[in-house]
Amino acid sequence: MVEVRDTERDLYQLRLRLAIAMGLVLICFGILVARFIYLQVYRYEDFHAQAEENRIALVPAPPARGLIFDRNGVLLAENVSAYTLEISPKRVARLDDTIAALSGIVEITARDRQRFRRLLEDSRSSDSVPLKVRLTDEEVARLAVNRFRFPGVEIRARLFRNYPLGETAAHVIGHIGRISPEDKRRLEEQELLSSYAGSTHIGKVGVEASYESELHGQVGAEEVEVSAGGRIVRTLSRKPPVPGSNLVLSIDIRLQKLAEELYGDRRGALVAIEPKTGDVLAMVSRPSFDPNLFVDGIDTQTWAALNEDPDKPLLNRPLRGAYPPGSTYKPFMALAALTSGTRTPQDTISDPGYFQLGNHRFRDSKPSGNGIVDLRKSIVVSSDTYYYKVAYDMGVDRIHDFMKQWGFGQLTGIDLEHESTGVLPSSQWKLKRFKQKWFPGETPSIGIGQGYNAFTMLQLAHATATLANDGIVMKPHVVQTIEDPVSHARQRTVPAESYRIPLKREYLDLVKGAMVDVNRFGTGRIAFANAEYVAAGKTGTAQVVGIKQGERYDAKRIAERHRDHSLFMAFAPVENPKIAVALIVENGGFGAQAAAPIARKLFDFHLLGKLPKDVREDLLPKLLDEAELRDVPESVEPEQVAEPEPKR
Repeated sequence: MVEVRDTERDLYQLRLRLAIAMGLVLICFGILVARFIYLQVYRYEDFHAQAEENRIALVPAPPARGLIFDRNGVLLAENVSAYTLEISPKRVARLDDTIAALSGIVEITARDRQRFRRLLEDSRSSDSVPLKVRLTDEEVARLAVNRFRFPGVEIRARLFRNYPLGETAAHVIGHIGRISPEDKRRLEEQELLSSYAGSTHIGKVGVEASYESELHGQVGAEEVEVSAGGRIVRTLSRKPPVPGSNLVLSIDIRLQKLAEELYGDRRGALVAIEPKTGDVLAMVSRPSFDPNLFVDGIDTQTWAALNEDPDKPLLNRPLRGAYPPGSTYKPFMALAALTSGTRTPQDTISDPGYFQLGNHRFRDSKPSGNGIVDLRKSIVVSSDTYYYKVAYDMGVDRIHDFMKQWGFGQLTGIDLEHESTGVLPSSQWKLKRFKQKWFPGETPSIGIGQGYNAFTMLQLAHATATLANDGIVMKPHVVQTIEDPVSHARQRTVPAESYRIPLKREYLDLVKGAMVDVNRFGTGRIAFANAEYVAAGKTGTAQVVGIKQGERYDAKRIAERHRDHSLFMAFAPVENPKIAVALIVENGGFGAQAAAPIARKLFDFHLLGKLPKDVREDLLPKLLDEAELRDVPESVEPEQVAEPEPKR
């Protein structure tokens, strides 16, 4: 039996299926069109912004750090361009294998690896960490050829800080270093972290740290187009960074270098100040260190050697080293006695070589005594007996109140961080420090700069400069002017005096005259023999360890580090002082033997241009030729405040 197909029904079913399929297709296309319209029309702005973010990146442009010059235009801190091999850890799957492969192309030392690991621990995952810095042209070429093999590895051009004079004035200039987690936390607390986007270094010590905000500059930005792999294709726009301000120091780097050479291998500190301005002309700390060691990260062996050295090369002695001033304190004690009415210029004592207080005998440095001594002679012959009695008669608190005006035991306010206050004793100080009252027997030693007295060479130089300046106090500073990087306008850091110490002219003239006689007939006569200018000075010797009563000091029988310190303070020329200096040679013995000759040679160089015979000209930093000399401002005397109130 033949089956008869229902053609009409089959056509109907086919048409139905086709209609359903077409409907489904139309619905799908409708959905796609609706989605397309939604994405392209209604969400256009959002997705366009996201696409641009994926295509365009904002790269911070760190500013060039400001330069540092001495007062004569000698460059002390510069920026040099060099290439760095850097790794982005988040883009490298097998870090150790990558470093091993790179070491086959360029030499990667153990120090490079140690520094990289240390920096990797301190960095964020997005940071690019340097593996090898300051690549040679040959190393750059070899890395560039093999660059395609190492995703996440970049060769970047960066500016590096360089200190061309090495150890010279290292404690003043300071150095920069990598930004540490502590630095980041501090910047975040100060809401300055965004200002350091793209920056890797920050000032750590010295001027580099205290003037960080001026030296750093303002960060810029580059809008760049990047590929899917994160590689920069082109720069779309750029906001240039503003370089940091340049600093012109008050330091005369040739005077600084000469002072360092004169110390040789001896330890000590020296500060030279221009009395009328407060400009610090030299600030020496011996021994010193090379600040270039810290820029790229110091290795553990070198750090341990510096940190464990018994001579303490990292200690800024003029700023933080506190020493008993010895007999350099006596001119100020003389002024204290005159001003307080404890002594008159005509008062005399008989100096038998000791001062007796109860059962204790305070010995004079001259056992036979100095005979009849008035105030002028007490300074010239450095009579200890005279000042034992002056101090006892004045009392510790009156001494404290007078010396505080001169900056002893106080922060001078110098533009360097971590200044030490030292110790200016008083009855209140001892009660607070030791929970004990002050005993009268402790006072006589204060008069000769011993006992609890402990001051920095900066404080002694500051006081000496104030004495040379007739009691007009200028805040000491190592930065003379700040130069704006755009307008090149310069601003002086200390434009005016701080205050004045009320002193009678006759007392000033008496003490200054006695200090002149020190260098003519007294303990400084040998060092200043045949000087072509008139200099006022005072030698000092400070005990390091005490000697039992009845014993005599014999340097040959004492260990070198237990011998007396040698001190000297002076200013010249007396009629119009241009330089005031205070220095100490640690364990150098009598002040006239070790310290005073250094001051004489510095004065000859600064005032007369004479170089000592034992120092070669080529050891000093070379001044630029006139055509090359940078236009730095000359020393300008600051304005003086009319009739200021004395400091209380």
